[in-house]
Amino acid sequence: MTHFAVVAPPLPGHFNPLLVLARELGRRGHRVTFVHMADAERMVAGKGADFFTVARRTHPPGTLDAYLARLAKPAGPIGLNAMLKATAGLTDMLCNDLPMALREIGAEAVIADQTEAAGGLIARHLELPFISTATALPLNREIGVPPPFVPWPYDPSEKGLFWNKGGYQITDFLMRPMSRVLAAQGRTCGLDPFRDGGFSPRLTVAQMPRGLDFPRRELPATFHYGSPWRDAATPVAAAAWQRGSDPRPLVFCSFGTLQGARADLFRKVALAARDLGVRLLVAHGGLLSAKAAARLSELCEVVDFVPQREVLRQCRAAVLHCGMNTVLDALAEGVPLVAMPIAFEQPATAARLAYAEAARVVPAAGASRHRLRTALQAALEDPALAAGAARLKAQIAGGGGVSEAADRIEQALAGA
Repeated sequence: MTHFAVVAPPLPGHFNPLLVLARELGRRGHRVTFVHMADAERMVAGKGADFFTVARRTHPPGTLDAYLARLAKPAGPIGLNAMLKATAGLTDMLCNDLPMALREIGAEAVIADQTEAAGGLIARHLELPFISTATALPLNREIGVPPPFVPWPYDPSEKGLFWNKGGYQITDFLMRPMSRVLAAQGRTCGLDPFRDGGFSPRLTVAQMPRGLDFPRRELPATFHYGSPWRDAATPVAAAAWQRGSDPRPLVFCSFGTLQGARADLFRKVALAARDLGVRLLVAHGGLLSAKAAARLSELCEVVDFVPQREVLRQCRAAVLHCGMNTVLDALAEGVPLVAMPIAFEQPATAARLAYAEAARVVPAAGASRHRLRTALQAALEDPALAAGAARLKAQIAGGGGVSEAADRIEQALAGA
């Protein structure tokens, strides 16, 4: 059996699906240890995996909360640059501390999420086999596909390729803090940190279905789309919300674990839902103040948390910020969406949802009551959106989920 070390950004959107994968590998007799700063342990404790703390001195308790606060409010070009520098700092820390950590825990292989380059680089440095995971949009660069941080549609024409090329140039400019860190760490290790895009030549497993991506022509044969990594046998937590006897169509709205404090956006969605006479349930993840939640509750039902998959199973539509895990949960139930991207890769996810004809897109920056009402009405009534969501539901149902991902990992390491 193999002892895996998991290296990923310390964010629920990445840790949560990787924990499902860890539990599946654990059921097969493997051992899995997440490695990161002390604060990240709270996302792992009691969830079926071990945790090893690094950088106790440089990243003491409280560091992660400060980083998350920065992610929640990029605040224009200056804030974006500060956020990117902070993210590069985490990668630098991991590159410095992972060698000792992986030796100390006796790691025999590494599971490296695509969004944290330190995992693959240090695995190569220590000559450990490693697997890449794509818990969000695949980061594999391809000129025929827009960068995974822009809202552009798929366009294989010369004009589209021109825009994509410019997009990648801008991406490279913005990512200079990370590139500098990786170049310096690569020199220390005597390795090219950008070889194979920084990803595993052995295997990359994704939790999104092929139908949610743009057409691809350059993915390596070792890249495999999949379906959401979920614990099918895990009982749903007791709900703080019950549907009751309200006969109106149910719409769910969530902005994830970072943007749940956006009372202004929730209010616009609530007004649009009221205009259409539908029932809206808002889950804000405990991020709204009591005062803001009380004001919003005058327009719709408001809760901190819900058993998301159970709620979505009862929904006719959902309004989401386009975080990958919530999107996949909605599509697994065939729920048409209003895609309301706010930041990061969310606009690119929204563009792919539109291409798959499973959503109407209303960017948060340009959202209005009228635009949201029109988009929500389409999600509730447009047969094309219902058909698009149903196609993706079928793909997800036919996928192997976390079991298939674990199978591929075991097979890829069999000859290591």
